Amino acid sequence: MIIAASVFAYGSTAKAATYVIGDSIAVGTKMFAPVHCESYSKGGWNTWQWNQKWGTTPLDASIVVISLGTNDHKYIKTEQELRKMRERVHGNKVVWVMPPCNEVFCKQNVNDIVTKIAGEYHDIIVKTNKLQPDHIHPSWSGYKEL
Repeated sequence: MIIAASVFAYGSTAKAATYVIGDSIAVGTKMFAPVHCESYSKGGWNTWQWNQKWGTTPLDASIVVISLGTNDHKYIKTEQELRKMRERVHGNKVVWVMPPCNEVFCKQNVNDIVTKIAGEYHDIIVKTNKLQPDHIHPSWSGYKEL
C-alpha cells in the first residue's frame, strides 16, 4: 500500500501535472490529491465510455493515477480498452487503483487484467480494504490510504 502524499509528491515538478483518470473511485481519489492535480474522471463510467470521451486527450504527466474497470460489464472488452488507454499514458510514475474484491463485490477478471497490464509496464498497484457500506467505493480513510 502507498500513502497518497508520497505518491503525489514524487516528481511533482517534472512534467506538467498529476492526472487522476477513470471512474467514481478516481473522482474520490482526486479529492485527496494536490491542488495541481487534474482529473479526467466521471462517476459510473466504464472503460469504453472513458476512451470515447478522453481517448485523444494527451496523458503526459509526472504521475498518472488510473482507476478503471470497476464499472465494466461482460459486453466491455476490458483488456482491449485498458490497453488502448495505457498505451497513451506517459508518466514518470503510473499508479493503478485496484478495483475492490470482497465477499459482496468482485470482478476477478478485471483485477487479473489490471495486474497483467500494470506488470507489463512496471506500474504500481494500490488498493484499500477500507470501503463504504456499498463494498465498492473507498471510505474517506480508504481514500486517504490510497
